[in-house]
Amino acid sequence: MNGQRREQLQAGSLVDIVLKADQRTGKLTRGTVKDILTRSATHPHGIKVRLTDGQVGRVKAILQSSPEQA
Repeated sequence: MNGQRREQLQAGSLVDIVLKADQRTGKLTRGTVKDILTRSATHPHGIKVRLTDGQVGRVKAILQSSPEQA
């Protein structure tokens, strides 16, 4: 899943995000979603999230849904 739809994400999902500082290079950062920051249902550049370690970026790939959904 590509991370452009808010309904596909929830806290606990394992994702790859692009941090603001890495937008030019496209470097991905892997982590677990703590908070979903984008309010709209979709976003063309990816839903903005905060990871459990505090980093904020836009989701480029959803690797694993949270354990409750699996």
